[in-house]
Amino acid sequence: MAAFIAVAGATAFGGRTADEMTAPGLDSQRAAELLERAGTGQEGMTAQVAVTPAGAGTTFFADGAARDALVRLQAELRALPQVLSTSETAAALGQGPQAAEAGGLISADGRIAVIRVQYPEQSRLSGADLDALVELGDRLRGELPLRIEMGGALFYAFSEADAGAGELVGLLAAATILFLAFGSFTAAVLPIGMALFGLTVGVSTMTVLARAIEIPTFAPVLGSMVGLGVGIDYALFVLARHREYLGRGIAPPEAAGRAVATAGRPVIFAGATVVVSVLGMAAANVPFMTMGGIAVSLVVAIMVVASVTLLPALLGLTGRRLARVSRFARRRTPATAGAQGRWQRWIAHVNRHPVLYALGSTALLVAATLPVFSLRVGLPDDGSMPTSRTERRAYDLVAEGFGPGTNGPLVIAVDPAGAPDVVDRLAAAVAADPGIASVTPPRVDQATGIATLVVFPTTGPQQQATADTVARLRAEVLPGVVRAGPASAHIGGATASLSDVGERTSQRLPLFVGAVLALSFVLLLVVFRSVLVPLKAVLLNLLSIGATYGILVAVFQWGWGAPLIGLESTVPIVSFIPMFLFAILFGLSMDYEVFLLSRVREEYLRTGDNGTAIVRGISSSARVITSAALIMVAVFLSFAVASDPSTKMFGLGLATAILVDATVVRMVLVPATMTLLGRANWWLPSWLDRLLPHSPDSFDADDPDPETGRVLAAVR
Repeated sequence: MAAFIAVAGATAFGGRTADEMTAPGLDSQRAAELLERAGTGQEGMTAQVAVTPAGAGTTFFADGAARDALVRLQAELRALPQVLSTSETAAALGQGPQAAEAGGLISADGRIAVIRVQYPEQSRLSGADLDALVELGDRLRGELPLRIEMGGALFYAFSEADAGAGELVGLLAAATILFLAFGSFTAAVLPIGMALFGLTVGVSTMTVLARAIEIPTFAPVLGSMVGLGVGIDYALFVLARHREYLGRGIAPPEAAGRAVATAGRPVIFAGATVVVSVLGMAAANVPFMTMGGIAVSLVVAIMVVASVTLLPALLGLTGRRLARVSRFARRRTPATAGAQGRWQRWIAHVNRHPVLYALGSTALLVAATLPVFSLRVGLPDDGSMPTSRTERRAYDLVAEGFGPGTNGPLVIAVDPAGAPDVVDRLAAAVAADPGIASVTPPRVDQATGIATLVVFPTTGPQQQATADTVARLRAEVLPGVVRAGPASAHIGGATASLSDVGERTSQRLPLFVGAVLALSFVLLLVVFRSVLVPLKAVLLNLLSIGATYGILVAVFQWGWGAPLIGLESTVPIVSFIPMFLFAILFGLSMDYEVFLLSRVREEYLRTGDNGTAIVRGISSSARVITSAALIMVAVFLSFAVASDPSTKMFGLGLATAILVDATVVRMVLVPATMTLLGRANWWLPSWLDRLLPHSPDSFDADDPDPETGRVLAAVR
């Protein structure tokens, strides 16, 4: 019923996602506000149509048929719904080769022409406008003697996500892992079904939410990625406990209740940690990141609720079928029992050599972190896409004909404030900068006097030199012209906006990291009633996240192994991804910490012996944790092969972090460091114990035995 209501609500009241990648106080935001006040249309969305004559060696200067085709193409583009204007490419061509080249619309050799199509702001557009543009291009390719390629912001905003083939492969891999782990078809299907249900409710609710707030376009993809991973994992941990109780002969309804009472509590705290981490992005004061964090945390919260409400009901309904195993699984039972013993022997081996394993694994993670010092933020543009996409072919045509900077123009908004000569002086000063290739003639709005300059850098939008040029214009060139007078000038456009957002997130990252660490520490302090356990968890998670960042730099910036994920060229790390990844990865890492240490603490409360608790607790949960990690890795890697580089970064980053965390950290560093700390793991000052809220331990709820009560009293 909840899924039906959510889907119906999304259909009836759903809004559209949007990408307003700006933030209050940024120079690019001030430029956008000036452009909006002037009503020049430059604040809206654009598309870029790059064309070249179909005949080899033919130019627009020499071929009349090509010129006529260009005129018709421009006219049909202008007639599309929602199009405000187009560049006067055909008219410039009619003024002769010199004038056409000077206007920046026809290449010097006459082979390539660009038509820039201006649309209103994104909130007034939809995917239908992109469809109309693409359909026009498809039709005219068959009618005109031109090669027509298209790209620009309109494609970025409204292109459909990749088909779900990759996600389907990830789900099939998850089902296979679950079947091998539990030997039951029902046990394999149940967590996936629960996760898909939660995802349906979460994404549909996100769509309804988009009607009230601006949800970024990446949020549904990221929400699906994280939602599937945590949904299957949370269901898996509850299901594993339920099967344990069924194996003891407990009736299914009672087994489901006990499973929620024990594993459900770590699920709630693990989910809360993810939600807290993701919501912490509000510290960046970048609205689209805050809204994206709200959307993703909503999906995670729904998965938690489904795990402790819907899942127990399903577990009770399935009866004892979950305790049965297939003939294939029965043949594997001795192997499974042997695996349990191997895990015990491994953890005991680590505990006998804690210093060696602690130092070795730490050195490995630190080495993987070193590439972080070369991290460069930016935004992969159309030049990062596969050559099979028209956006990439359009990008290459424009770069070939006009230089790389033409794909990332800057827009300077000037308010002369009664001094009109400042506009011409500013245009001349900007054109003289060594990082600028050309400046278009100023367009002045007669009503407001606000002028607009479109500026083309000499370097591409992804290059650091372009960001340096923007910084130099703001620090030296523009102030040198407007000085302390009433006139003002601000640099906007997509390239400048994304550079500003990247700088803002870099400045706010330390505050964000500090807030997430503090909140996560407090949560774990309450759960485990220990000072050193949460402190150790925070430090180890930082190590695994640092290693993930380093691997992303090596793959995406240095190109190591890039062909394996279909990356055709190196790209900078998307400016907002490090913060998003930190929030999500820190939360997911805490998931395993909570699940693992919950079992260790139960064993410690049962036995009072730290070494025994580490070996029994970690080995008893190792198979479930590694299965859960493999599922997450499979789901996340299915997104790493998407065509969009940003989705690749999220998918590979999440998969790498989970793999590192579930192997090097959980199965090596955790037992090694806990062995070194000994009984100090569970140290809690009495004054702090009195201040913290108390709740019953999961072990108490599981087995309220009188002897257990005496042990609890002794170790607390």
